[in-house]
Amino acid sequence: MSDYDLCVLGGGPGGYAAALYAASAGLSVAIVEKDAFGGTCLNRGCIPAKGLLQAAEVYRTARGAGGFGFDLPEGEIGVDWPRVNARKQGVVDQLVKGLEGLITRRKVTMFRGFGALNADGTVTVDGQRIDATHTIIATGSVPKLFPGMERGPRVITSDEATNSTWDTLPNSIAVIGGGVIGVEFASVYVDLGVQTTLLEFMDDPVLPIGTDRQVADTVAASLTKRGLRAIGGAKVGTLVDNGDTVTVPYERDGRAESLEVEQVLIAVGRRPLSEGMGFTEAGVQLDDRGFVEVDPTTMRTANPKVYAVGDVVNSPGLAHVAYAEAVVAVQHILGEQPVPVDYGKVANIVYSHPEIAWAGMTEQQASDAGIEIEVRRSGWPGNGRSMIIGDTEGMVKIIAEAGGGPVIGIHIAGPWASELINGGYYAVNWEATPEDLAHLIHAHPSLAENLGETVITFSGRSLHH
Repeated sequence: MSDYDLCVLGGGPGGYAAALYAASAGLSVAIVEKDAFGGTCLNRGCIPAKGLLQAAEVYRTARGAGGFGFDLPEGEIGVDWPRVNARKQGVVDQLVKGLEGLITRRKVTMFRGFGALNADGTVTVDGQRIDATHTIIATGSVPKLFPGMERGPRVITSDEATNSTWDTLPNSIAVIGGGVIGVEFASVYVDLGVQTTLLEFMDDPVLPIGTDRQVADTVAASLTKRGLRAIGGAKVGTLVDNGDTVTVPYERDGRAESLEVEQVLIAVGRRPLSEGMGFTEAGVQLDDRGFVEVDPTTMRTANPKVYAVGDVVNSPGLAHVAYAEAVVAVQHILGEQPVPVDYGKVANIVYSHPEIAWAGMTEQQASDAGIEIEVRRSGWPGNGRSMIIGDTEGMVKIIAEAGGGPVIGIHIAGPWASELINGGYYAVNWEATPEDLAHLIHAHPSLAENLGETVITFSGRSLHH
């Protein structure tokens, strides 16, 4: 008999979710992690990045206190960067401690060290074999780097940006990559007064892929108004470290240009962490980009005893998706019939200012699929709650199939979009029609009212809109 029913390789969101869920179902579980439990999300990504974004929001709010009737002397609001990072790290440390305590209480055995698969699909950690009936790979991802953009004292990735050892913020920074990571950090730096330039290879410099263009443009306009210089169609060349600065050469429209900054943040995406751990030797197949190939209905690999979840598989790369994939894998191990993740309908969030969140199709995706649609939009200035909190940028955009069909996309840019999207997620996944939703009541005054009133307009009638 095996020592464990399940061994989980990796302690990030997908890994610890699998371990906790399996243990709660009565399985004996081991989990392997070479760094801190919580993985990238908790230690270098989601949590610390949002901690910095929250600090930027507090700073932005304090500077705008005059609009609420509070007089703050000019120049007395400064940024103490070490204290900002210390608070952020305090949140991270508390969450890591809580997670490890939960793992212990569930009686999951923790192995700390570098794990790899054996040919039979079991795991070895620093020479110690863990005999388990099933294995779940949850090794995650790492920042992607292109030639000529190697890390250095003044060239960092999101891993280093969330664990800054700098005593002060740089005066200027170039963010290379206009995806979610790049835009979130650009939002932080702009709000904290750093001269920020965003360079993106695609023509649309802010969120060029996956986001509804009209919604993304509202964020681009806000960032530009607050001081961001966003450059699309920029092919960045080899970075030159000058000691105190970095020269960033780039080509745009056939012209060679460059800028000189104190720091560069590389945010050109992430790649799966799948090499050097015996995956192919164990019969686990990888695609041409290094992602572990799985059956999405079960998360099982080509080796029937090995499953994979999270960033190491080619799915949206979101912590909450990794949680859901972990549940699917464990339920299949238990002999149950899991409901697979519908990747096209998961909630996506960009925690910039303003926030963006969406579930379902964009207008362009619906058009490309040949779906006849109806679209309704509403701004925030007419919403009482948004006016009260002083945050009226953005919009609500709802896409439904024409002729009374279901809602297939809900897109929000504006205050607390990250929280508001959960109701939109249910609507899209339950295939509710605008008529179904129009009967539901939202509290007043609330931000959620804007979604309810936007839905009503599909009937040709309206309240405040």
